[in-house]
Amino acid sequence: MESANQTGLIHFHFRPFSKLPGVQVLIFVAFLILYLVSIGGNVSISLIIWISRSLHTPMYFFLANLAVLEICYSSTIAPLTLASMLSPERALVSLPGCGTQMFFFIFLGSSDCILLAVMAYDRFVAICHPLRYTLVMSWGLCVQLALGSLVLGFVLAMPLTVLIFQLPFCSSKEISLFYCDVLPVMRLACADTWVHEATLFVVSITVLTVPFLLITLSYVFIGATILQIHSAEGRHKAFSTCSSHLTVVLLQYGCGSLIYLCPSSSYSPDRGQGVSAVYTFITPVLNPLVYSMRNRELKDALRRTAIRFLFS
Repeated sequence: MESANQTGLIHFHFRPFSKLPGVQVLIFVAFLILYLVSIGGNVSISLIIWISRSLHTPMYFFLANLAVLEICYSSTIAPLTLASMLSPERALVSLPGCGTQMFFFIFLGSSDCILLAVMAYDRFVAICHPLRYTLVMSWGLCVQLALGSLVLGFVLAMPLTVLIFQLPFCSSKEISLFYCDVLPVMRLACADTWVHEATLFVVSITVLTVPFLLITLSYVFIGATILQIHSAEGRHKAFSTCSSHLTVVLLQYGCGSLIYLCPSSSYSPDRGQGVSAVYTFITPVLNPLVYSMRNRELKDALRRTAIRFLFS
């Protein structure tokens, strides 16, 4: 079969959630609301941390970085998804456009997962070595860790994306998802993809398994330290600083593992639609909600800023 990659005319289109126009409109409205709420929530967290001097600490520095990543991550997926739902026949995606979306999806998603492991290390130092916290978690190290998560995400995303889009695609195809993800795009190739699947597995292990093991190890030490705290108030305070992070970790890594750590032969488009909707639309909404509801300092800062804004 003649490869259409050489012509540059190949286009993809996304599979609709439903063939019923009414259901498509309802899903469009739900996704639009989720996207706007996620943008509003994460922008609010970033601004509150930037404005409030009391939140200028390593923990909130990483949280602000996480919020900015979530804004970029959501904006990589949502606009094109919403456009394709509103007008499926017009929302065709070119090969370079699909490659660009896939690159930023992998880059930002990988950086997000790595940053969550960095945040676990920050909590480990704060709870297990409180007297050395300010010495260990210097601003220089914090910036290096935040930039390191971005660099590692870039290094993982670029080769994988280039490798996948060197595959021959024979004609315009329907992607069995609402964005250009790795597995659905690989299934449209007219060539053997075992090298690409092996590369994806290595990237998935690097992004999901290794950071999750480091997070688990950090929380084993954190748990042991918390159990040694005699006062109930001290234990509650130590646990409350970790519970929000743990909730986000379980959502992010749980959804990612269901898609990328399972054998590619067992990949189900229907399951992929559901799980992908959770971690591209629902998780970015839950992150600011979880942190704002379960973190007293952030709630107090939000309240003070709101009062200051209303009275000004």
